[in-house]
Amino acid sequence: MRAIWKGAITFGLVNVPVKVYSATEDHDIPLHQVHDEDGGRIRYQRRCEVCGKIIKYENIDKAFDDGERTVVLTAEDMASLPQEKSREIEVVEFVPTEQVDPIMFDRSYFLEPDSSSSKAYVLLRKTLESTERTAIVRFALRQKTRLAALRARDGVLVIQTLLWGDEIRAAEFDSLKERVRISAKELELSNALVDSFADDFKPDQFSDEYQEELRTLIDAKLEQGEALDTDATFGETEKEEESGEVIDLMEALRRSVEKSRDAKKKKAPSKKKPA
Repeated sequence: MRAIWKGAITFGLVNVPVKVYSATEDHDIPLHQVHDEDGGRIRYQRRCEVCGKIIKYENIDKAFDDGERTVVLTAEDMASLPQEKSREIEVVEFVPTEQVDPIMFDRSYFLEPDSSSSKAYVLLRKTLESTERTAIVRFALRQKTRLAALRARDGVLVIQTLLWGDEIRAAEFDSLKERVRISAKELELSNALVDSFADDFKPDQFSDEYQEELRTLIDAKLEQGEALDTDATFGETEKEEESGEVIDLMEALRRSVEKSRDAKKKKAPSKKKPA
């Protein structure tokens, strides 16, 4: 694994230097779109809806639309905002672990000690384990202020970024306001059904069957020769997609060559067969 960030956990006068690593990864097989007739890649162009031109990334600004008005934010505007200057993971408070609602969890990261001695790291980890508390921390990552839960997991400190309180929707459903009577017998039978399925959770017992079947399907097509040359699916080279002008120029040149060849064929004297 490669560290994506370096910083230090701070609480009181204690400073724990750490490296941050992504704790999860996406195993989905990447797919792209192609034309069903010839297998050519389908690409999306950044076309301006006002002038119709294809725009390069360096000429694109960000904007906010409130439904009626649009505010354009230039590169200078974005640069004026507070940036990720601090490398501190500041502990705000230590809370009972059960008080952190899992619905707030976003992304997970492993923390590795980043100093000659890991004593402070191990001390913090053992403290969290013995007190059964989670540290609520605040830090900046990729130009965003993050709230996160810092906890111990299998001997490693883990940070799980949290959604902000106002990002959690309220579950307000009229259908749940209806008063429903559950009898003692119904609840007893339901509990018995739960007991019949009861087990310890073992994540390794489960797998993504869809991705496995998709890989099997792809491998079968490869073995049967049902595949295209990848370079051929791009049609023109990648550089040619930078702007519509380049694409139009190449198309014009190609047609010119074809037209010139056709003209030469027409002008060439026909060879008469010997009598």
